[in-house]
Amino acid sequence: MAFPHRHLLGIKSLSEHDIYYLLDRADEAVQISRREDKKTSTLRGRTQINLFFEASTRTQASFELAGKRLGADVMNMSVANSSVKKGETLVDTAMTLNAMRPDILIVRHSSAGAVALLSQKVGCAVVNAGDGAHEHPTQALLDALTIRRNKGRIGGLTVTICGDVLHSRVARSNILLLNAMGARVRVAAPSTLLPSGIAQMGVEVFHNMEEALEDADVVMMLRLQRERMDGAFVPSVREYFRYFGLDQQKLSRAKPDALVMHPGPMNRGVEIASDIADGPQSVIESQVEMGVAVRMAVMETLMLSGANQS
Repeated sequence: MAFPHRHLLGIKSLSEHDIYYLLDRADEAVQISRREDKKTSTLRGRTQINLFFEASTRTQASFELAGKRLGADVMNMSVANSSVKKGETLVDTAMTLNAMRPDILIVRHSSAGAVALLSQKVGCAVVNAGDGAHEHPTQALLDALTIRRNKGRIGGLTVTICGDVLHSRVARSNILLLNAMGARVRVAAPSTLLPSGIAQMGVEVFHNMEEALEDADVVMMLRLQRERMDGAFVPSVREYFRYFGLDQQKLSRAKPDALVMHPGPMNRGVEIASDIADGPQSVIESQVEMGVAVRMAVMETLMLSGANQS
């Protein structure tokens, strides 16, 4: 079976074969996106609903563009103006949308597990576009695609993930994927920004960023998610950048050809210096391009080959 899953709710449920399958399909989608005529009829007549309970300009735009390039009819549901604000439950919303007979729902929600719950209440494919601090599978896939296209492989590489690991669904999904693909994964953060038991996820834990970057092939910076913080996790932004912001001095500890990544949006001067973000080792812009390709691959796969699977 090419791809045995009906939904994409997280990386944890994917095998190494599943990941390779999606990355290979995404490679083909990159070529489509680079053509003059970017429109295909692959998903003509199919309906895609983007249901975002959290604001996300980048991810929502990426999914919308991916759907339109595949020829799908795309609807963006503005939750701020919906019945959810009037007290409608997530299950009520799911039942209402299900009655519209969409082919795929792209869902972002602030609560971990909410997307999985919704997937049990609808008859179409569901993609998790981020649920709380749980998972963000398409971000991990686009990061993997970016690494593979630049390094030719993922297995055997040393990847250092730096920053707000505690609140990051991106970090969790990336750790799961990179371990599944045979990479060596390190995390670097102050103790206040590391979840308890993080070492049990198969990563090397560092509290000194320069040590964590030693001979790294990939440096993956994370956004400091102050909107999810209800306490003093860092003394100050200035202090945070001094110890955990990526500047030229810290980057020099990594390999000379190390890739610099960031899921965006960036806080320049907080997680990363501008000269690094815009420098020759940065593949941040490439990540955005790969995001559209990965989302095209995921939606095409789920709607054409996974829709009848459980």
